[in-house]
Amino acid sequence: MKVVYNKLFIFALALLVFNACDQKYIDDISKVEPGPDESDPQITVNFPPDGYELQTNAELASIEFDFEVRDDIEIGSVTLEVDGSEIASFSEFKDYRVFLKKYTFEEVTTGSHVFTVTATDLEGRSSTVSVTFKKAPPYVPEYEGEIFYMPFNNEFREMNSLDLATVQGNPGFDDGIQGGTAYAGATDAYLTFPTTILEGSTEVSASMWMKVDDSADRAGILVVAPPAGNNNDRTKGFRFFREAAGNMQRFKLNVGTGDSDTWFDGGAAADVTPNTGEWVHFAFSISETEAAVYINGEVVKQGAFDGIDWTGCDLISIMSGAPNWTGWNHLSDLSLLDELRIFNKALTQEEIQTIMLKEQSTFYMDFNGDYQDVISGTDATVVGDPSFEYGAGVSGDAYKGAENAYLTFSADDIDVQADAFGASFWLNINGVPDRAGILVMGPEDAANPDAQNDRTRGFRFFREAAGDMQRFKLNVGTGDSDSWFDGGEAADVAPNTGEWVHFAFAIDNTEARVYINGVEVKQGAFDGIDWTGCDLLSIMSGAPRFTGWGHLSDQSLMDELYFFDKAISAEEVTLLMNDGL
Repeated sequence: MKVVYNKLFIFALALLVFNACDQKYIDDISKVEPGPDESDPQITVNFPPDGYELQTNAELASIEFDFEVRDDIEIGSVTLEVDGSEIASFSEFKDYRVFLKKYTFEEVTTGSHVFTVTATDLEGRSSTVSVTFKKAPPYVPEYEGEIFYMPFNNEFREMNSLDLATVQGNPGFDDGIQGGTAYAGATDAYLTFPTTILEGSTEVSASMWMKVDDSADRAGILVVAPPAGNNNDRTKGFRFFREAAGNMQRFKLNVGTGDSDTWFDGGAAADVTPNTGEWVHFAFSISETEAAVYINGEVVKQGAFDGIDWTGCDLISIMSGAPNWTGWNHLSDLSLLDELRIFNKALTQEEIQTIMLKEQSTFYMDFNGDYQDVISGTDATVVGDPSFEYGAGVSGDAYKGAENAYLTFSADDIDVQADAFGASFWLNINGVPDRAGILVMGPEDAANPDAQNDRTRGFRFFREAAGDMQRFKLNVGTGDSDSWFDGGEAADVAPNTGEWVHFAFAIDNTEARVYINGVEVKQGAFDGIDWTGCDLLSIMSGAPRFTGWGHLSDQSLMDELYFFDKAISAEEVTLLMNDGL
């Protein structure tokens, strides 16, 4: 009966539909006039977001643009441009009113770019939308032996491999030591990587910054240990961690030699006050014969041991002892962590102090294929046609000056103005022209727009011919007047030798000092710098703020430019100089 019922039902339904059609219960399809075209095409760029940075270690990269165009009547054409050059165009559309498209562009070079979509409808109405994006330069390890680096800039990415960490729990981000972001710990949160980078290494070192939070009175910080049943096998790998010591936090290193473990516990010398909101630098160094622990560049514990054993060590754990070392409850660390580096060599104290110093800089240009301040991520405004001396810098590429060429940064975009500050850089000096501005940050001289020379504020570091030599001078404005730091013959350098020369100067509220190749060539007292109206930093020219005496563009090479928010010491100048030799 069930089968018969179903057949009768189907027959009745078909008869009903036939009768309905025959009686014109369903309307015929009729044409609808589209009406007037009253609005411009609407464009949405879904990817990349404005300001997106593409990270890859390839010289040329690809990016997939994702966009959509909508029009109230009919789209006529769509064109795509990168940096003003057309890369694609479209004039046929399946849906006249909506165009959804993903387009892959495979020639992204290092630097900033503009992606532009232009849409035109059949009435000639047009719309344009642009977004900026950039490709970061291929990451080149800054230090010998560096095999692992995490800057924690809004992602948990290791820069040498570009691999992302395996994330446990919900760590976050907070303000970093150099203006970017840092790892922000959370309960039960940590990161892991495989130990592939450590295979075969007989030496290992690490460097990092922390804002110490003792919400957990003990925690693992950096741990490489084998998995074990009791989660406390200390005979292999290493464990860097902290524990409460009264109101302080004591930092310790434990290293496995294969059959046993060796402790590097500095006692009270390794104690740090937590919850101060200050950044503290930590490092440790392990060779085949000894290990040392450093806090703020100073040794807090050093001792001999028999060499590290990596057997069974499968994970690098960051900001927790978990999952392989939890037997003493050294779990997640709720502190901030920044600038984590691992090396396959035993670092010296001088190397650790140099890393620490560079990571305190407030402005840094490496000139490796771009004119960007690495700290802020801001690109310079380029005047004229400077270029690069590829592969011939102190480290990587170098800035190559040209006539009427220089770089500027707005004071609003960078962080170089402070009551005390210092600068460090290298020059390969071209004596043509016979005088030039090198670093200038002064106010606009409105009274002399064509020959600006207001020296009452900011600073001017420049060079002038002195016979066959070039003499380097510093001038600093105190507000009402200016102070000169001219070392005379002591500040003379032979140009056109093809040799790199290191320069530095340091300024605080009471004095200024100038250094050439690590030697102090001038020191003097003054009343402190005045930054009023100093809205522009010029690099490799006095223009546009210091032109009255003809200190224009410098055609020399420049490399490794640093600024600091402190008056760097003679010892720190030596560290910076020796690092580039």
